[in-house]
Amino acid sequence: MGDAGHGHPFDPESVERARSARLSSAEVDRLAEVLSIVGEPVRARIITALLAVEELCVGDVALAADVSEDAASYALRVLRTAGLVQRRRQGRLNFYRLADDDTQPALRSALAELRRLAAATPPPAG
Repeated sequence: MGDAGHGHPFDPESVERARSARLSSAEVDRLAEVLSIVGEPVRARIITALLAVEELCVGDVALAADVSEDAASYALRVLRTAGLVQRRRQGRLNFYRLADDDTQPALRSALAELRRLAAATPPPAG
């Protein structure tokens, strides 16, 4: 144990292990970006709906997410811009699906873990 001049003892080995495990600035920025995209309630509902089916038209996405078609369209545009969903046009209808079959297991797993974390974390006081 040593003293880093901050008024309390510390464990230099533990501090070094913690430092070596921290995320880079680029990783933190990307993680924050992805979490902000999938963490917005309407987009989270849409992603969850699209994980359950192959594809849905905008109206069906809105029904599945329990939001207006305008809200679904906007959320789908954000998700498409982020590269998380793909659009397929059929006549006047647009159908949406998750963009990459390779990322679906990771997305499914990440959402399941975030749900567990949310359930296990007490809400903030206030």
